[in-house]
Amino acid sequence: MLILTCPCCGVEADETELHGGGEAHLSRHGPGSTDDAFRDYLFSRENPRGVHFERWRHVNGCGKWFHAARCTATLEVFGTYPAQTTEPPQSIRDAITARRSGWRWRDIA
Repeated sequence: MLILTCPCCGVEADETELHGGGEAHLSRHGPGSTDDAFRDYLFSRENPRGVHFERWRHVNGCGKWFHAARCTATLEVFGTYPAQTTEPPQSIRDAITARRSGWRWRDIA
């Protein structure tokens, strides 16, 4: 079972208390964007085997959104951080690099 710590309230919760919100750190496009940009926003997503950044909501707790860095193959969690962050904190990137040599931020894009 996936267990994440909500960075907003500090509660360690299993996935039954949370709701997944898809990929984190997307460029959002809406009215006024080109058809291609809007199509890519709606349908083009990373689906890597390995390190992935996701949005989660602590539904049965504080109700706030946050981001999580985890490995999709092993369910290993590298850390969580507030959703208002535009990129993963350096401490989380360092934790990933320590366990996955050669990994760099945005190699997944």
